[in-house]
Amino acid sequence: MRTMKIGNSGLEASVVGIGTWAIGGDSNWGASDDAESIRTIHRARELGVTLLDTAPAYGLGHSEEVVGEALQGRRDDYVLATKCGLRWDIEEGAVFLERDGVRIVRNARPERLREEVEMSLRRLKTDHIDIYIVHWQSVPEYPVPIEDTMGALMKLKEQGKIKAIGASNVSREECKEYVKHGQLDLIQEKYSMLDRSAEQHFFDLCAEHNVCFQAYSPLERGVLTGKYTLDTPLGEGAAKRKIKWFEKENLVHIVDLVKKWEPLCRKYDCTMTHLVIAWTAAQGTGDNVNVLCGARKTGQIEENAGGGDVVLDPADIERMRADVEAIA
Repeated sequence: MRTMKIGNSGLEASVVGIGTWAIGGDSNWGASDDAESIRTIHRARELGVTLLDTAPAYGLGHSEEVVGEALQGRRDDYVLATKCGLRWDIEEGAVFLERDGVRIVRNARPERLREEVEMSLRRLKTDHIDIYIVHWQSVPEYPVPIEDTMGALMKLKEQGKIKAIGASNVSREECKEYVKHGQLDLIQEKYSMLDRSAEQHFFDLCAEHNVCFQAYSPLERGVLTGKYTLDTPLGEGAAKRKIKWFEKENLVHIVDLVKKWEPLCRKYDCTMTHLVIAWTAAQGTGDNVNVLCGARKTGQIEENAGGGDVVLDPADIERMRADVEAIA
C-alpha cells in the first residue's frame, strides 16, 4: 500500500482509506454486524490501510462507538479522522435532515465544537483525533463565520485534542476562507470518474495551499466495482437507490465500460475496483489525492485495498478519462 502526506500536518497515511458510514447502520444502509465491522477495521490495517474515517452522524454515534472498540490496543496503528458540525442532541442550528425519526441540525459554533469533540473522544475511547473535519458547512438560516469555526479548531489543535483540520462538502469560497484563517490540511469531497465537478473547484486550490484532496464515493456506492449487471438486485438500504447510475438506462453504460476495460484489468492483473481506485488516486497534482472507500465486511476492504497498489501508465489514465467523458 502506497502512503501519502496529509497536507502540512506531518501525518502520513495510506492512499486508500476506509470509510465507516455504513458501519453506523441506519435506513441508508440497513443493519450492520458490529463484530464483522471490527474485523473489517482490523483487516484494513493488515492490508496497509491506515486512514480510518468516521463521524458522529453515522448511525447517531454508533459508528464512532464501533470504531472506538476496534481501536482498543491498536490506536497508534491508525490515522483517525472524525467529524463535527452535525448534532441530533440539540435544537439550536439549521435543519440538515430528518431521518429515522431524528432531527439533525448544522451547528459549528465554537462552544458547540468544544462540546462535540469531547463526546467524540469518549465514543472513540481515545485522547486525540488525528484529523477533525467539519462535516457540512453553515447555511444562511443559521450562519457561523468560518473564521469562528477555524479559530475554535485551531485552539483544539493547540490543546492536543486534534492534530489536523479538515473540511467537507465545501464551496470554493469556503475553502479559501478556511485557508485564510488557519491551517487546513484536508478537504473531503464527493468525487468519482462519473462525477468530476470537484476538479475545477478544488484541484488548483489544493495544489496551491498543499491541502490533501480526499475523494469520497469514488466507486459511486459500488456501481463502479464491475459487479452489477442490469438484473442485479440492489439489496437492503436506500443509499444505492439515490445513485442515478443504478438506473437501467444508465447502468448499461457502466456494463459496457467494464467490458471495454477488461484488457486493462488483465494488463495490471487487477479488478475493476482496483482500476477505478488507482485512476482516482492518480488525479490532482503531486500525489495529493486520497481515496476513501466505505467497507463494513472484510471482503469489501480486501477488494478496496488492492487499488492502493496499482500504478497506471499515463496513457491508460488518459484513455480511461476519455471513456468516462463519453458517458458522463
